[in-house]
Amino acid sequence: MHLLRLTKRDGRALILYARGPLPDTLEAPSPGTTHVTPNSHLRWHPLRGEWVAYASHRQNRTFLPPPEYNPLAPTTDPAHPTEVPAGPWDVAVFENLFPTLTPLAHDPPELIVPTRPGRGACEVVVFTQDPSTSLGRLPLDHVRLLVDVWAQRYEELGAREDVQYVFPFENRGVEVGVTLHHPHGQIYAYPFVPPVAARELAEQRAHYERHGRGLLADHLRAEITHGPQRILYQGRHAIALVPVCARYPYEVWVAPLRAAASLADLTDAERDDVARALKIVLLKYDGLWQRPFPYIMVFHQAPTDGMPHPEAHAHVELYPAYRMQDRLKYLAGSEVGAGVFTADTLPDDKAAELRAVEVTL
Repeated sequence: MHLLRLTKRDGRALILYARGPLPDTLEAPSPGTTHVTPNSHLRWHPLRGEWVAYASHRQNRTFLPPPEYNPLAPTTDPAHPTEVPAGPWDVAVFENLFPTLTPLAHDPPELIVPTRPGRGACEVVVFTQDPSTSLGRLPLDHVRLLVDVWAQRYEELGAREDVQYVFPFENRGVEVGVTLHHPHGQIYAYPFVPPVAARELAEQRAHYERHGRGLLADHLRAEITHGPQRILYQGRHAIALVPVCARYPYEVWVAPLRAAASLADLTDAERDDVARALKIVLLKYDGLWQRPFPYIMVFHQAPTDGMPHPEAHAHVELYPAYRMQDRLKYLAGSEVGAGVFTADTLPDDKAAELRAVEVTL
C-alpha cells in the first residue's frame, strides 16, 4: 500500500492511498479556503448512562446535491473544487467538513447534566474514483486495499489521546438516509467506547474470564460444527454467516476465524480472506434483490483506550435498517425504545436465500 499525505487549503488533512506509487505533485482541493473551526460537545444521558453528541453546525452540510455536482469526485478545475484531486489514487480519506467529533472542540456549555468537549475525529473514506460502482462491485484487490486502509486508520487514530474507539462504517442507499451516492464510508473516532460496542465487549470479557477463550471465536466454531445452513462463505482464515441470533432479516457477520483484536492485527492472509468474504456477501445482497441493496455496515474492534483487550474479536456486522418490498423490517417502539428486537423471519430462511445466490469474484 502506498499513501500520500496532503493538506487542504482550509486546513483539513487528506490522505491518498494506492496500490502503486503516487506522484508527489498532487495537490489537495478544497471547497473553500477559510480554515474550518467546528465545535461540538457531549451531554450525559442520566437514564441511559451514555454520551449524546451535539453538533448543530452539521445542519449546513451537503444534502441531496444536484446531479452535476459530486463533492467526492476527482477534479482539476479550480473554479469548481471538490474534496479529492484527479490522479492515480484508489482510495481517499479526508477530515469531514461537518464533523460530529473534532479535536478542535472546546468550552462545552454548563448544564444540569455533565458535559464535555466533543473531541475525536470524523473522516470520510472515498472507496473509489468511480461514482457509478459500489463497494461490492470493486475488484477484489481494491477491496483488499480498503482493508489495509481501515487497518491503518485504526492504528493512527487509535494512537491519539482523545480517541478510545475507532469505528469505520458505511451507510448505503437512500433507504438509510444517504444523500451522496458516490461509494464512500466514514470513520468516527470516539473519545469513549460507544454503548453497543461496550456491551459486546462486556459479554466477551466475561466469557474470556470464565473460559480463557474468545466468545466470538467459540460461537463461530459452534456455527461451523452445527452445519453449513447459515454460512455464506468459509475460507481458511475468515467466515461470513447469518448468525443464529440475527436481529435483522439478512443480517450478516464477517469475521476472521482467529480472535484478532483489530483489522490491524490481521496477517496478510487473513486480510485477503476477510476482503473475499466481504465482497461475496455484498455481491449476494445485490444478486438477491437484483438491485443495489441498502445496508449499514459497521466494524467492531478493540478499544484504543490503552488497556489490554484479549477478549476482543474484530468483526464486521451488516444489516438493513428499513423495509423494502415488504421483505425487510422497520424499527418500531420495542426495538428503538426498549432495545428488544422482534424478528419476523428466521435466520436460517434468510441465509438459505443468500446461499442460493451465485456470485463470481
